Amino acid sequence: MARDETKHPGTFCLMPIRSKLTVREPAPPDGGQKADRQAKREPTEEERATRRARVAAAKDALARSAGLRGEHVGAARAALKAYLRHLNDPHQPSDDQFAALVEAPFKAPPRPRRSSSGR
Repeated sequence: MARDETKHPGTFCLMPIRSKLTVREPAPPDGGQKADRQAKREPTEEERATRRARVAAAKDALARSAGLRGEHVGAARAALKAYLRHLNDPHQPSDDQFAALVEAPFKAPPRPRRSSSGR
């Protein structure tokens, strides 16, 4: 109940608060577990080996880049950490993108070229 003191200050009138009711969708009889089991698929041995190799390469790149300095190193290390954090996401980088991700801490970005007009 809420207080309403607008009409008569010092006294109050109780007003009912109406609650909102939401409608739930009925759950399947098995609790939805059967659909979850069918949606998950087991990765093949080749996919597991690829994942292990990528994780090892990413961890190795993080360990080797720990002492490096440069503006690009922090962002590259953050990208590697994000990759390791999101291993279970369905969308993984391609082989080329992953290779660039692993090499990023060790390659300095190209410096912008100065125009040769007058200087």
